[in-house]
Amino acid sequence: MTSIKDSFYAELKSVNSLNHLSDLKVKYLGKKGIITSEMKSLSSLPVDERPAHGKKINDLKTSIEAEIDRIESELKNRELKTQLLSESIDVTLPGKYTLFGTEHPINRTLSEIVDIFVKMGFSIEEGPEVELDYYNFEALNFPKNHPARDMQDTFFVSDNTVLRTHTSPVQVRGMEKRNPPVRFIAPGKVYRCDADMTHTPLFHQVEGLMVDRHITFSNLKGILVAFLHQMFGAETPVRFRPSFFPFTEPSAEVDIGCIFCKGSGCRVCKGSGWLEILGAGMVNPRVFEYVKYDTEEFTGFAFGMGVERIAMLKYSIDDIRLFFENDIRFLRQF
Repeated sequence: MTSIKDSFYAELKSVNSLNHLSDLKVKYLGKKGIITSEMKSLSSLPVDERPAHGKKINDLKTSIEAEIDRIESELKNRELKTQLLSESIDVTLPGKYTLFGTEHPINRTLSEIVDIFVKMGFSIEEGPEVELDYYNFEALNFPKNHPARDMQDTFFVSDNTVLRTHTSPVQVRGMEKRNPPVRFIAPGKVYRCDADMTHTPLFHQVEGLMVDRHITFSNLKGILVAFLHQMFGAETPVRFRPSFFPFTEPSAEVDIGCIFCKGSGCRVCKGSGWLEILGAGMVNPRVFEYVKYDTEEFTGFAFGMGVERIAMLKYSIDDIRLFFENDIRFLRQF
């Protein structure tokens, strides 16, 4: 037994990994290992010598198992320390600054507009951006070759298909799907062939529609004044000026007192003290005829505004192109 013990301890000194230790364990304690072979050899000894020799083998086995368990624990602790050191974080290193994005000023303004009207009881309606000429023009009282079509520089996909120039087609589609009363807004992208400091080929609009019995211009005025006061402040003056839109009659341009000069006159308002903010009016009965609404029973109003226009006023931005250039110096301000 002494030679086996000495041989085991000699080999144990060279063990430096769990795999190596596992091989040593199999060599001495496995089914075909040295200790197992010694136990099988007991049958060849005289009967009176077996108990003493068997005890020596069991003592050696117990000793080897204990040493293997001790070394295994040490190796596991060593590997764990090595792993922890390799995965540790050096807290003395300078931190890495991560830029966090914020909501784009257009989306922020659009969300604010939508929230105000939703609180007033308006639902949200959507429609296609590639639109039929019928919905974009004809059903809104823009007959073929009507000069009012020149008010909107249009991208034509084909003779009868356009990129919508306003979200008003959503109003027609919405009325076709339901009977009065209706009350919804139509936010979304629109497209026109125009590009300068105050116009881009793509921009955003929010249009609104309310149809019911006994709807009057006073209802329209009340809704819009309440909206503008929530958007720009309760002290903001509002005025309505006569205007023309084919799909509303009477029509009006809505202005607010200049938020820069407080009405005294400046470069932004061109000395007038007023800023044009949106268009509105009572729905033209011709539009109701297209959607088969009874013009004797129902009346309604519609309005529309450019989101970029409102964002430019709220954030004092003088060039609409800044919204789309992705200049981080500009966007960081929001």
